Amino acid sequence: MPPTLASLVHHSALKLTVRAGEDRLDVPVRWAHVSELADPVPYMEGGELLLITALKLDAEDPEAMHRYVKRLADAGVVGLGFAVGVNYDDVPEALVAAARQEGLPLLEVPRRTPFLAISKAVSAAIAADQYRAVTAGFAAQRELTRRTLADGPEGLLAALAAQVDGWAALYDASGAVVATAPEWAGRRAARLTADVQRLRERPAPASSVVGGARNPEHPENADRVELHSLGTSRRPRSALAVGTAAALGTAERYAVHSAIALLTLTTERSRSLHEAGLRIDAAVLRMLLAGEPDHARTVAGDLYGGLLDAPFRMIVAESPAARNRAAAAAQTAAGDAAPETGSDPLGALVEVVESAAARAGEAVLVVPEGERLVVLATDGGAAVAACVEHASALEAARPASESLAGGDEESLVVGLSAPSGPIAASAAYKQAQQALSVARRRGRVCVEHEHVAAGSVLPLLADDAVRAFADGLLRALRDHDATGRGDLVASVRAWLSRHGQWDAAAADLGVHRHTLRYRMRRVEEILGRSLDDPDVRMELWLALKATAPD
Repeated sequence: MPPTLASLVHHSALKLTVRAGEDRLDVPVRWAHVSELADPVPYMEGGELLLITALKLDAEDPEAMHRYVKRLADAGVVGLGFAVGVNYDDVPEALVAAARQEGLPLLEVPRRTPFLAISKAVSAAIAADQYRAVTAGFAAQRELTRRTLADGPEGLLAALAAQVDGWAALYDASGAVVATAPEWAGRRAARLTADVQRLRERPAPASSVVGGARNPEHPENADRVELHSLGTSRRPRSALAVGTAAALGTAERYAVHSAIALLTLTTERSRSLHEAGLRIDAAVLRMLLAGEPDHARTVAGDLYGGLLDAPFRMIVAESPAARNRAAAAAQTAAGDAAPETGSDPLGALVEVVESAAARAGEAVLVVPEGERLVVLATDGGAAVAACVEHASALEAARPASESLAGGDEESLVVGLSAPSGPIAASAAYKQAQQALSVARRRGRVCVEHEHVAAGSVLPLLADDAVRAFADGLLRALRDHDATGRGDLVASVRAWLSRHGQWDAAAADLGVHRHTLRYRMRRVEEILGRSLDDPDVRMELWLALKATAPD
């Protein structure tokens, strides 16, 4: 503990006597300062023990002493030391009365005790306190390291909470609470999610002090909560919260800084290790797609748990922003100024998927593939659900008039395969690509392959190339109808819809079957193709559907 007036009074070599303020001797002393100025307040910072001989003071004037002592007390001076036997043989009563009235501790300093001895005693006590704090900080660092190695982040949080006599919480990249110590702090930590999100928006390293919820054991006291970002990248991946009843001391500050360093090491891999992990992920994916699941399992070992043992989903995502960043990188490499790029939808998707998987204890395989992102996740797991939910939220937030086909720079397009196994990984990848293509074509954020297979083929015709083909195929028939010489397009539609049944199709048109037969011969003549050919009938039917009004 820092020196106090009480510790100085009990110092056997100083021989100090208390003349006033006996009930305030437990206040810490930040420094001992000698000043004979009539008004030393401009040179005070607060927390000092002021030492005087009253060389320039009328210490026997009650009004002057009252003004003098009041200014000292208002300036934060914690005590006044008066040397007797120099200018006054005893402490003047006017000074004693003023000190008692203001509640300022007044210490009588005997002539044989020089002020330098008091300053040395204060300085030595402060140095000893700082040494104890540093020693305690190193001890806390050793304990935190030991608990981290033995029990991981949960053990570190428990040790940190004990060191600071408070609570601690760890948040993931999404701002969700990962772990707390003690357990009762979980609800309190959850209320700080918005503050954690604001901290993540600032470049790392970042910290802030916020007010937390009231302690249920002591509702009259509000916690003081420090938030610290964790990670070495510009955008922090996680955060640490430390709640205490008061500001942290030196030893507690050492413990918090040690915890930040240890958590950074355990939650953020080094760049080289991260790149090595990406190479392993990519190699495992390539082996799966090449139909070599056994080799993939051998390389992966226990890295992905049971993820490679089916069932899993393949997710393929892309974003125009990824293409822009690739172009910017190419320009930078060529010496050109890189253009401004927007947000990172693929990076946001990675955070969502990995955070959900981490909270659920699932393994997930994430591989950047050029301008795309490929994800392998457990079917029915939290990662797949988080991906779909994230895509749904993006689609709901997009204005109705906005289309992915319009080139939105911050858009995301996602395709999901059907549940699959390691033997059929290549087929699952193709399914995800097909679903991605459909999502892009329809202006959707996310499409699942199962929904495409279970739906109608007609929405797939909503393509400019298909419409151009349909218009070209039907143009001659429509030109014929425009002359008023017969309704050939309607006749073809009716005949095809009735599967070539002449009587039923003629009835739908309200004409004689011979009239319909004549019209269909004219269709064959104009098109130069036989309606007996099933391919011709199929193309005509699709052309009619593709050009039908909505």
